[in-house]
Amino acid sequence: MSSLKSTEPGLRNYIRHYSLPEVYEALLSGLLILCPEDPLRFLEEKITELRIKGIYSLEWDMFVDESLKPKMKRMNGYFIRSIFDLDGGDMVSMELYEKAYTFYHDHLKRMCFDAWVEYHLLKKAQEVEMQRKMEFAKHHFISRKLRVILHRWNAWTELRKKQQALAAEKIQRVFDMALHKVILKAWRAEAQECKKTREYFERLERGELEEYFDIYSSPSDEAKDEISQLPRRAALKIFSHLDIVDLTNCSAVCRFWKILTQSSTLWSRINFSVVKHKIQDKVVANILRKYRPYLVHLNLRGCSSLLWPSFKCISECKNLQDLNLSECTSLTDGAIKVIVENCSALLYLNLSYTDITNGTLRMLSRCCQNLQYLSLAYCRKFTDKGLQYLSTGKGCHKIIYLDLSGCSQISVDGFRFIAAGCTWLQHLEINDMVTLTDSCIIALAEKCLHIQAVSLLGSPHLSDAAFKALVQGRKLSKVKIEGNSRMTDATLKLLSKHCLSLTHVYITDCPRLTDSSLKALSALKTIVVLNIADCVRVSDPGIRHFLEGPSGSKVRELNITNCFRVSDITLLRIAQRCHSLTYLRLCYCEAMTDAGFEVLGNLSSLLSIDLSGTGISDQSLAVIGSNTGIKELTLSECPGITDMGIQKFCTQVKGLEHLDISHCFCLTNQSLKTLAFCCHLLTSLNIAGCPKMTDLSIQYLSGVCHYLQFLDISGCTLLSDKAVRYLLKGCKQLRVLKMLYCRNISK
Repeated sequence: MSSLKSTEPGLRNYIRHYSLPEVYEALLSGLLILCPEDPLRFLEEKITELRIKGIYSLEWDMFVDESLKPKMKRMNGYFIRSIFDLDGGDMVSMELYEKAYTFYHDHLKRMCFDAWVEYHLLKKAQEVEMQRKMEFAKHHFISRKLRVILHRWNAWTELRKKQQALAAEKIQRVFDMALHKVILKAWRAEAQECKKTREYFERLERGELEEYFDIYSSPSDEAKDEISQLPRRAALKIFSHLDIVDLTNCSAVCRFWKILTQSSTLWSRINFSVVKHKIQDKVVANILRKYRPYLVHLNLRGCSSLLWPSFKCISECKNLQDLNLSECTSLTDGAIKVIVENCSALLYLNLSYTDITNGTLRMLSRCCQNLQYLSLAYCRKFTDKGLQYLSTGKGCHKIIYLDLSGCSQISVDGFRFIAAGCTWLQHLEINDMVTLTDSCIIALAEKCLHIQAVSLLGSPHLSDAAFKALVQGRKLSKVKIEGNSRMTDATLKLLSKHCLSLTHVYITDCPRLTDSSLKALSALKTIVVLNIADCVRVSDPGIRHFLEGPSGSKVRELNITNCFRVSDITLLRIAQRCHSLTYLRLCYCEAMTDAGFEVLGNLSSLLSIDLSGTGISDQSLAVIGSNTGIKELTLSECPGITDMGIQKFCTQVKGLEHLDISHCFCLTNQSLKTLAFCCHLLTSLNIAGCPKMTDLSIQYLSGVCHYLQFLDISGCTLLSDKAVRYLLKGCKQLRVLKMLYCRNISK
């Protein structure tokens, strides 16, 4: 077999895979060169050796002794492979050699050309790089030259500035000296004038002078009014009850009134909130600059139009102790910084409903070392880091009142910082915080051991564990809790056990509280205010236990709104025991009847009563009217009340100031006619939802009730523009007017 070209591909692959031609070549080379006597044994030994060494170490002369190996170059390939033609090729022809030579020659020329191109590209890149470096060097040289010029020019300008500053300082010194002379001269003249005026008033009070305006050469009929005839101290006492608008108006009456309104005692307390929609920076700045030495209390609540000039003037009031900046939307951290750095005597600070951040708290912790009252209610832009300043700074450690209502961004760490910095905290307001948990209260209670009053309205996630940590070891006097469905009677039992000096209890909308809570509170002796509105599981036995306790005769305010299990028995107990009761709320207590309401007429101390949503009738209302000291009455949504009941009540209670008869559909103009002619001191009236009221009823009011300040006529569809004209003519003191859904009143 000279060739295996025509064999099957599987056999050819088998021979090639196991290198059989190479094995045969190595064995035959060893046999032909060594010529052993026993060829078979030689083959057996060499095959065994090949198995041990492996086929990868196979060479054609590996079985020949070193001394007999031929002195020749290493052979490329194996002859037997070519003999067997395992590579599958025939003898190469001349055409193939010529084609191979041509390919090799072309390939060599291509390599030379590519190398030549690469060389020239490299030279070109080097030239570009050299040009770039030269440009950079040139730019660097120019920049360095300009820098030297700039330094020399800067040195020259600094010298000129120093010379100008020295000249300006000398000019300013001369100007200050001249200004001080003018100021001292004017101050001396003013002091002499004030001294003369004070001496004159003293002589006037002693009766040494008959007429005040002789010194001013005023007409003889001036300063003859009643207030001008009063002693100066009495007149100032009268003016002290006026607000800033009234004082401004009074200063335009006469010279005597103007002098009185400019007294320093009247300007120690300024309230701009009454004119918050009209006030301007210029007016505030003028007033503060004029009376800043005397200013102690300043109220800017809701003055959102004030800007930096006003806040700058506040910082000049060094004696300021009480500052209210609530709802000042233009207030910034920079303004607070200027104020607290200069007003070191601040004791009260209200920043509620503002956009302050951590920067404000940082400044408070630095500067306000005497601050005692701080309100941050509904300030949502500060974080726990801001509260950390309160614990690390040197200020705010004397705070005894803190309001954090609505600050839902505070976490447990924030309350820990508060506890670490405000250890003397006594009054705590944390209302409307749905994120408040037991861990927050526990962290706060660990170090704040002096808390006396706490308000937790709108905190539904607190449980008995939080109140247990808050109550133990403290003498709480006021507790306010609202909207909590997790708190049980155990909390009230803890309060009655540990807080023996408790005076105010506001626990509303807590559905899990039962009569056991009131039974536990009955042991306390100092409760004067009890509010258990919307505690629907409370019934007559629980209230009876409380009223028969030592606090029953001392309670001044009682609210059992929406306690629908309470009946007339409770009203009888109230009439028998609550001799000091002044405020009573019985809204939507559906189990009460006229028999129970009639006994309330025996409460001579009662000033305010709310019977909204009850079934009271005209007869019971007439009996309640026998208590002529009632000032406030609410009868909203009482369908049994008619004109007759209102008439009988008003004819007896002529000192009524507040009345709410909204949504009493049976009332007509006759009710307001009786009200207007009997109750001249009425200041607040709500007749919303009374569809039978007409313009005539408003005419009755405007003709007599000149002190009316609040009026709600929403839903009175029969009222027209005439009603507004009547109010404009007669009710000069009216401040709040609500008239929604009055379709007959034009724009």
